[in-house]
Amino acid sequence: MTAVTRQEVLGLYRKIFRIAKKWQSASGQIEETIKEKEYIKNEAKTLFRKNKNVTDPKFIKQCIEECEARIEIGLHYNIPYPRPIHLPPMGLAHKQGRMLRHQEKLRKISKPIYLKSHDEVS
Repeated sequence: MTAVTRQEVLGLYRKIFRIAKKWQSASGQIEETIKEKEYIKNEAKTLFRKNKNVTDPKFIKQCIEECEARIEIGLHYNIPYPRPIHLPPMGLAHKQGRMLRHQEKLRKISKPIYLKSHDEVS
């Protein structure tokens, strides 16, 4: 990891914790705000620790883009949780054979960048 990339990653990490410190839930309830703040902190710690030994520049760039996307979406919609994708479970494929494998491949490709690491951790 280059020094510039390292600074960018650490800057994102600090930014997430600053957001968590100021976070207010959409409902305004104190209990919910505390729960969402803890979720933000725990999610950041888990994902950053999981990826701390990554050396591939392309994967690092993808992780940075995912982090930035999740920050922007969380701030825009005022929800800390990743937004789900709305694809019907098996809407286009037959129950077996090549079409099923093709449908699974299309689902994996169509997954938004902000959800790439969510299923791996959850």
